[in-house]
Amino acid sequence: MHSPISGAMRIALYQPDIAGNVGTILRLAACIGVPIDIIEPCGFAFSDRALRRSGMDYAANAEVVRHADWAAFDDSRRGRLVLLTTGADLTLVNARFLAGDILMVGSEGAGVPDHVHAAADLRVRIPMRTGFRSLNVAVSAGIALAEALRQTGGWPE
Repeated sequence: MHSPISGAMRIALYQPDIAGNVGTILRLAACIGVPIDIIEPCGFAFSDRALRRSGMDYAANAEVVRHADWAAFDDSRRGRLVLLTTGADLTLVNARFLAGDILMVGSEGAGVPDHVHAAADLRVRIPMRTGFRSLNVAVSAGIALAEALRQTGGWPE
């Protein structure tokens, strides 16, 4: 589960709180072939048992790099950081993705801090009906990844 951060599109999870969401994203990543970066600390004990239900046996096939903290991730990353956030002006349908982008979702409870917002090269929001606050992070990651892979021709054969 260790690999260098390469030029391939990736998903980054900033201090995730809910094991089920991480497992779902690991399953997505394994099926599509997109590496995952997990920026710790996590709000749960990161273990196969914690991830088993949502990730099923797929999670073991995901390419995962765990980072001790934001600084470790930021020092090792290559490519643009695309933050999925409800606070962005740019919508998903107007965003232009690159093959080496890193799509980041924040923690379920707190999102990301201001310094992570400031470090993002692109901040993107998924359009929703008026009156709704946000989508689940695993759903958001899947929606954004689908559009980014469509634009860059990155879907597996």
